[in-house]
Amino acid sequence: MTERLIVIGNGMAGLRLLDELCRLAPERYEVTVVGAEPVPAYNRVLLSALLAGDVNGADLEYHPAAWYAGRGLRLKLGVPVTAVSARARQVITADGETLPFDRLVLATGSEALRPPIDGMDLEAVLTFRDLGDVAGMEALLPSCRRAVVIGGGLLGLEAAYGLAKRGLSVTVVHLMDRLMERQLDGPAARLLQRSLAARDIAVRLNARTTRVLGRARAEGVRLEGGETLPADLVVAAVGIRPLTALAEAAGIACDRGVLVDDHLETSKPGIYAIGECARHAGTCYGLVAPAYEQAAVLARRLAGQAAVYRGSLVATSLKVSGVDVFSAGDFLGEAASDEVVLSDPGAGVYRKLVLREGRLTGAVLCGDTADSEFYLDLMRSRQPVGQVKTDLVFGRALVEAA
Repeated sequence: MTERLIVIGNGMAGLRLLDELCRLAPERYEVTVVGAEPVPAYNRVLLSALLAGDVNGADLEYHPAAWYAGRGLRLKLGVPVTAVSARARQVITADGETLPFDRLVLATGSEALRPPIDGMDLEAVLTFRDLGDVAGMEALLPSCRRAVVIGGGLLGLEAAYGLAKRGLSVTVVHLMDRLMERQLDGPAARLLQRSLAARDIAVRLNARTTRVLGRARAEGVRLEGGETLPADLVVAAVGIRPLTALAEAAGIACDRGVLVDDHLETSKPGIYAIGECARHAGTCYGLVAPAYEQAAVLARRLAGQAAVYRGSLVATSLKVSGVDVFSAGDFLGEAASDEVVLSDPGAGVYRKLVLREGRLTGAVLCGDTADSEFYLDLMRSRQPVGQVKTDLVFGRALVEAA
């Protein structure tokens, strides 16, 4: 008998699961996909390019609604799930429909955090997380000249780039001592900051925002110490939080994410979690690549094949405000680690490789990321670098020649 499978969440993780499952076991399940957003899954990585005007909405789309229908997948969009009953094996949606299931996948993703400061409820104060946020900024752009972005991580810099491309004067306010501290070391972050300055994006480091100023609409932000920065638009990009409310209400074990085992199964049999909402072995990744790896493992298990998820090597490869950036593994290094560095500030290129016991354990590339896959393969394979240690920083071509 065909089993009933419900996937809650039609983001990038949920869609990858469907892609894999349709390939491996197209007839095994009667599938219903429920998504809170009113449109099918799209590429969130391109949101900054959409804001900048470099691409249009169609460029973000993966599959139209007809793709789902053509594969027998029921797609229910724009209607959030309000409750999950693990005992009754039912999902209840906001429009009152009750959907029975045999197996359930939580791919609910995460939500943007808003800093706990006064003024966050004013008009023209937005987050940067989805198509709705981009649409909100688009509507405000004609009346905006200056923007302040709170947060110098990946999302904040992407928002800053998009707004600068649209002609706004942009200042990034970041609490830490360097940009993208989770992905970059000090020299790489300084190189990125210089690149941002060349694009007329100002950066304020070690700066804490204490209040958004304005009566009905944002007029600026106040920093700790009393300094104010004028702004017609304020974007909060201070991080994300896994969406776990449905799981918690259903009695599923959660701890800053939905807890899953090596089979991506939660504490309730037959209920799984993948992507940004899932916490495996103490880690919520919040990145696309681990979500895709989890989706591939779960699809194989749902198809009746043997598969185990052992965690992901954390790697980030992207273009930040027009600058190519890559980092992976233990890029900061430890006392027992060796570092090999190539720095050419004039050319806008920086590379640092971290080695331990003769193996590559971490890397940071900024400005030139052509060898990122080569370094990532070395880290995954744990292959000793041997006599090519000093050549390694110059990339695959020189290593293979050596």
